[in-house]
Amino acid sequence: MIIALPYENGEVFQHFGKTENFAFYTVENKKIVEKKIINTNGQGHGELIGFLMNNNVDVLICGGIGPGAINYLSETGINVFPGNCGNTDDLVIEFIKGGLAKRDAVCCSHEEGEGCGEHHCH
Repeated sequence: MIIALPYENGEVFQHFGKTENFAFYTVENKKIVEKKIINTNGQGHGELIGFLMNNNVDVLICGGIGPGAINYLSETGINVFPGNCGNTDDLVIEFIKGGLAKRDAVCCSHEEGEGCGEHHCH
């Protein structure tokens, strides 16, 4: 199984469509066997979905992501866990243990219903 997370400085980057790097975790028998950071080369929203598909991703754990992207990813067979923030290693371990819930797809920098406005969610 391959799990991907938008990545910045060890944490989940909060804006899926602007992701510059993904952390890819290969999991076998409920253990992480490989972790690598891959640069997206500045690809945008639609291209990022293709990028994940080309890297054989099974699960996407992310922060803020729109409903259209969630639907399209789900249609491609990628299981999406939005609305997460924090350390990427910790979130993958939580997922492996079965404790990661699907949340609302808002950025962790503000409350549900607020937009990102002019602040920089990191």
